[in-house]
Amino acid sequence: MSKHDTIPYKTGFNVKPDVISVIGDVTFTDGTNEVTPNQLQCEAYGYTFNRATGTCSTFRYNTNLNRGFSNINNKTFGVGNATETGTNNTIIMGENNTVKGFSRNSIITGNQNEIANGVNNANVSGTLGEVTANNSVVLGGNEGTDNLGERQAITLMYGLQTTDGVLANSFLNNTTDSYFVVPLDTALMFSIDILAVRVGGVAVAGAVGDYKSWIETGVVINKSGVLSVQSATVSHVSSGTTGGWTPTVSVSGTNFIIDVTGATDVTIEWASTIRFTQIKTGVTL
Repeated sequence: MSKHDTIPYKTGFNVKPDVISVIGDVTFTDGTNEVTPNQLQCEAYGYTFNRATGTCSTFRYNTNLNRGFSNINNKTFGVGNATETGTNNTIIMGENNTVKGFSRNSIITGNQNEIANGVNNANVSGTLGEVTANNSVVLGGNEGTDNLGERQAITLMYGLQTTDGVLANSFLNNTTDSYFVVPLDTALMFSIDILAVRVGGVAVAGAVGDYKSWIETGVVINKSGVLSVQSATVSHVSSGTTGGWTPTVSVSGTNFIIDVTGATDVTIEWASTIRFTQIKTGVTL
């Protein structure tokens, strides 16, 4: 059985996950006693509630499935580290770190850090860093008594190829319809390096190799599930014909969006490196 002493209480709840059994059932605690959670409590912490059995679980246990998704090629150095079902090719150096499962090719150094379920190719260090995006780098800058992700720095990338002058969303890791999700009641200051390079197209004006760059800064905040953003864009350097090429920052639902506009009959590759400084407040904003 796996014990999760470092999970903080969510706002509004006086119970939290305590122990996960080998078959994935989750037992909660009120700080003193073991508690069987109800559906609201179970799902608030991201687990699955089975109404028929009244149980809370991390996954549906199946002997054959578990064999297929067993942890392989993981290395852990230190005490209290947990690699849940389906974690592969991951290295942990420290104490009380957790990979939530079905995650590959990540590195953790430090203590009380966590990689979310299904997140791959991540690198997290420090204390109480929380990773929620593929291919991201996270530094947790917390004390052991702080909340998960309370103060942290995040680096990740967006990308897109455009062939016209229509506004379009770029995507996290250039993966269609993938975006960074801003956590509830969290503020993030961002600094974005944006580069666009012409790689083709039949437009007569300009040539392959034309480029333009920008620096975008601002703050995005999630107040009780509603996002807002303020930003400023500075054109950096450019070469060739780049008229109309424009990046903008926006939000949609809980997603952080980088929109880009290219030019008609011009094929442009866009890459954006985003650096977030995060405060996950732990209070209702």
